[in-house]
Amino acid sequence: MAKLSSINKNNRRAGMIKKHAAKRAALKAIIMKRDLPFDERLQAQITLAAMPRNSSKVRHRNRCELTGRARGTYRKFKLSRIKLRELGSFGRLPGLTKASW
Repeated sequence: MAKLSSINKNNRRAGMIKKHAAKRAALKAIIMKRDLPFDERLQAQITLAAMPRNSSKVRHRNRCELTGRARGTYRKFKLSRIKLRELGSFGRLPGLTKASW
């Protein structure tokens, strides 16, 4: 089980990402437009840099829904490799079959 503080921190980041997503996308669109004057693009870049760092998508970590484990997480099931195998062995995951040869 992961530390509760790291799980909560990641959840806060997810909330900040949702909150600032539209503004970040608008600023990035302004920065990428080459036909705009340099000063406007520079101002948009400064505004984007002044936004909270935790509102960036790359700072969010995929975690296991059951344990909070950050590494070895399968996106389709939102579970870590350990819990995936454990639940798959008992047949509790739909769409997952055990391999035997």
